[in-house]
Amino acid sequence: MDVKKIGVVGCGLMGSGIAQVSAQCGYDVVVCEASGELLDRGLGRIESFVTKGVERGKVTEEQKKTTLDRIKGTTKLKDLKESDLIVEAIIENVDEKRKVFRELDGLCQPEAIFSSNTSSISIIDMASATKRPHKFLGLHFFNPVPIMKLVEIVRSIVTSDETYETAKAFCESLGKQIITAKDTPGFIVNLLLIPYLLDAVRAFESGVATKEDIDAGMKLGCNMPMGPLELLDFVGVDTTLYIADVMYNEFRDPKYAASPLLRKMVLAGFHGRKSGKGFYDYGK
Repeated sequence: MDVKKIGVVGCGLMGSGIAQVSAQCGYDVVVCEASGELLDRGLGRIESFVTKGVERGKVTEEQKKTTLDRIKGTTKLKDLKESDLIVEAIIENVDEKRKVFRELDGLCQPEAIFSSNTSSISIIDMASATKRPHKFLGLHFFNPVPIMKLVEIVRSIVTSDETYETAKAFCESLGKQIITAKDTPGFIVNLLLIPYLLDAVRAFESGVATKEDIDAGMKLGCNMPMGPLELLDFVGVDTTLYIADVMYNEFRDPKYAASPLLRKMVLAGFHGRKSGKGFYDYGK
């Protein structure tokens, strides 16, 4: 299938990044948000990111204008009906995702491919809300999308070869490196990452060391670009908890069980960088 028009549902950190890189690589993009306020914030994030690229000499003014001109914002899902490929990037809630895909299924052309940027939710669970499960797969981008080179493609047990190859070609056209995973909770990256992050929280909670020393130990001792608690703040404490719960409910393995501290932080609103406070304070 020849993909030319991309629909993105959600214009948060991930959705705005996916819309931006798609537009930069020549695709016409329609991005949908739940409200005008959220949409304006997301589009502003895209413009700010591209403007910084101009200031650093990585993007020309003409390229900036062309990129922004290719992106159209909306608050109505029906405006995505002509998309060749849909990428959903809303909250990690399976019921909300199924609701979005059910509505899109009645709007979009039968040939359109549906994908989710989920980091943990079963692909077949979402696909079953549509009449096109064979044209459904996971496209898990990583934050920040314009910089991170990886995309996990996740095939369900019914994803067709044609759908997979079309999605793979699309991601490669964005300059991404592709890895392919089966439809299992956590896929590849989070299957390995989540236990590491949870172990770091347990070490901090039990007083093994300060958060600064835990992070310094992994950065300087294992050459990690970020320490685990820094990374938790970057990914989102609430997002990590959600993923951990999904994986624990599936596998019932203690290594995926979130600690009491993580739950208390989420209840307190300490979600990391996006909320201004997590394991570290970003108020300044």
